[in-house]
Amino acid sequence: MRLTVLQEDLAKALASASRFVSSRAQLPVLGNIMLSAKKTKLLVAATNLEMAISISVGAKVETEGEIAVPARTVTDIVVNLAPGQTQLVGEKEQLKISQSTFSSSISGMNTNDFPAVSQGLGSDKVALPEEFMGALGKTIFAASTDETRPVLMGALFMLEGKGLSLVATDGFRLSQKKISLSDRQKEKTLKMILPRNTLSEVVKMGEGSLQMQIKPAESQVIFACGKTVLSSRVIEGEYPDFEKIIPKESNTTISVDKVEFVRAIKLASVFARESANVVKFEIGDKTLDVSASSQKSGEQKTSVDAKVEGDGLTISFNYKFIEDFLNSVSGQDVEMKFGDVSSPGVFLDPPDPDYLHLIMPVKIQE
Repeated sequence: MRLTVLQEDLAKALASASRFVSSRAQLPVLGNIMLSAKKTKLLVAATNLEMAISISVGAKVETEGEIAVPARTVTDIVVNLAPGQTQLVGEKEQLKISQSTFSSSISGMNTNDFPAVSQGLGSDKVALPEEFMGALGKTIFAASTDETRPVLMGALFMLEGKGLSLVATDGFRLSQKKISLSDRQKEKTLKMILPRNTLSEVVKMGEGSLQMQIKPAESQVIFACGKTVLSSRVIEGEYPDFEKIIPKESNTTISVDKVEFVRAIKLASVFARESANVVKFEIGDKTLDVSASSQKSGEQKTSVDAKVEGDGLTISFNYKFIEDFLNSVSGQDVEMKFGDVSSPGVFLDPPDPDYLHLIMPVKIQE
């Protein structure tokens, strides 16, 4: 293998691929990054068996070939090189890296044992709209991190007709975002659970508003964006029937200014973090009182002007869940709907009618 590549391009690709390297792998090859020179490009690939990435870098290839080299070693070298032309030569499981004033030789290994990594989508792919990236930001934070409930450690991806729905829940809160797919060429129904970690990487891939495409494959899913291809396993199992927990009606509807609400939650968090993260909402005729108390430190209450329809109510929530929702809101106001103290609260972003967030209330003893 012999080629010339820009240091800037290679360093960026190696930094991205390094996130997919398994540092505690039982298979030594998984601690490596595979470099493959083909025609006019260099493919940089890595995998941890849960996810895999392949990044295409433009290169002047003199001799095709491939080699696997330790991820940390090659990355640390390349990112510290000067910008500009960089020569790579692979011979007999050795990778030589050189510039005008630098040369290095890294011990690598044969690529025969390196797992296959997807390098493209082929046919039967679906182009995702730009709204998809925003939809991820409004949902995946609600997915669980509890390994004892693996099905909840991902988001439910549902493709039906010309619509796409993303749902994530950890059992205490739920986010759902719907988007339309007007440019789909095929009518297809698809339902799969995608790991939270995978979707977090997809968000990073999509930075820069490049076109994102997706293709389901047997027991896995493949995303492509620009020169990057990401493949991942899907989570096996049956996703909970979330539709049945979405309240169909409410007794109280309240609308507040987002900035004022955020301030009230932050002030309440000072004491709430010492008392199981609990904040109390007291809904009056024209106000929402947000309060928290701590036996150790004290108490506080903030009154927020509100538009209230329906009954007054006192109900408590985990303030961290409220903060996560508020970080996903794009509008100036926040709308909330409540049934009773034991039913999930419905939290809405008025400019986005296709976004729904539920939070279970906290039961407290007065």
